[in-house]
Amino acid sequence: MTEEKIKEILLKNNENFRKIHQEHQQCEQSLDQLRSKSFLTEEERLQEKMLKKKKLKLKDEMYRMILEYRQRTGGHE
Repeated sequence: MTEEKIKEILLKNNENFRKIHQEHQQCEQSLDQLRSKSFLTEEERLQEKMLKKKKLKLKDEMYRMILEYRQRTGGHE
């Protein structure tokens, strides 16, 4: 089973995964807003760094959950 398919299943059936995914999306949107600016203040640069770290942590957590699902199910639904 593909990683994308497992992600779809977890989004549908796992509230914790949905919450983490939503947080990840919010980080991405905030980063997009910062990237659209031609100049970032020092505070915005720090915010950007923190958002990138948080986004990566959330992505790692989602990936861990996908791997756990794959191990539990043998990759099958």
